[in-house]
Amino acid sequence: MSLYESAVFGALDLSNRVVMAPLTRTRATEDGVPTDVMVEHYRQRAGVGLIVTEGTWPVVAGKSYPGQPGIETDEQVAGWRRVADAVHAEGGTIVMQLMHGGRVSHPEISGVDLVVGPSAIASPGQGRTASNEKVDLPVPHALTTDEVGDVIEEFVRAARNAIAAGMDGVEVHGANSYLVHQFLSPESNVRDDVYGGSPENRARFGIEVTRAVAEAVGADRTGIRLSPQHQIPGVLEADDADARATYSALAEGLAPLGLAFVDILHADPKSDIVQHIRHTAGAPTILNSGFGVVTTREEAEELVLEGWADAVAVGRPVIANPDLPTRWEQRAELNEPRPEYFYVGGAEGYTDYPSLAEVRSER
Repeated sequence: MSLYESAVFGALDLSNRVVMAPLTRTRATEDGVPTDVMVEHYRQRAGVGLIVTEGTWPVVAGKSYPGQPGIETDEQVAGWRRVADAVHAEGGTIVMQLMHGGRVSHPEISGVDLVVGPSAIASPGQGRTASNEKVDLPVPHALTTDEVGDVIEEFVRAARNAIAAGMDGVEVHGANSYLVHQFLSPESNVRDDVYGGSPENRARFGIEVTRAVAEAVGADRTGIRLSPQHQIPGVLEADDADARATYSALAEGLAPLGLAFVDILHADPKSDIVQHIRHTAGAPTILNSGFGVVTTREEAEELVLEGWADAVAVGRPVIANPDLPTRWEQRAELNEPRPEYFYVGGAEGYTDYPSLAEVRSER
């Protein structure tokens, strides 16, 4: 199996097995509507096998960053439809990542007073407001058992909106310290009801969200992203036995659903916990080697060729190289990303990276 071979993940057709990882770039309007420059950004990268969009909030209370897009309003749906149409016109496949930030939010970011989480424990990090001021993240409202059901319905509505916008599918964000991950971690979840107190109970919310979304839009159009033991402050999973029990329960709950894919972020994609989730969940698996480590062509090719993964998610190389699969397959030189433009808005460092054809034409 080659990284450059096509694949079918449920209802998703991939022209190759290079996946554009979800990448926060904060280019939406203040109201969370995708902009012209976002349409162009995604269009340029339609040659990857699968695009996973940046984390998109299902409700404004789940917004974590200024400039982050939503999928709650008619205007947001229409904006995303322009993105999906542009990607499809280039022959690409795109799914939307549904990201509820939970306690990783602030009223000055979301514009609403409500900040929620599994327990009344603040995230140790800070948020950045639209005026570029840093603010301590507040102690969230601990969701009641009934309110958890309301949040699941918010995910469902968002998933339906994503499909209405023309997306080929959706990915539930269960990683990187956001709401689903907050329920998984014993550091952020100290509940004593059916959603906390044991590995099986902490896994329940993620299973129920994913099941409800799959029932709404089709399991063959639904995936989930996980980051087991990524050790982000505030959602630590330091106990190996507890982490394995938690993610085993989660994978066992996902297995009967017949998901399109499971997307796993981990520093060691070949590790026992990653491969255990992969084989237990029984879905095509996208692996991503983690924050702060740039995935290389050699690593991506090896993971697929040796059967560790069905596809590989890539971040920074796709930011800088809109035609990355072509460049990798041809062993061509890569553009270098410019981190100073990652989150500043505008086209610079976003849509102005030259394609391989443009580079060659200039020589």
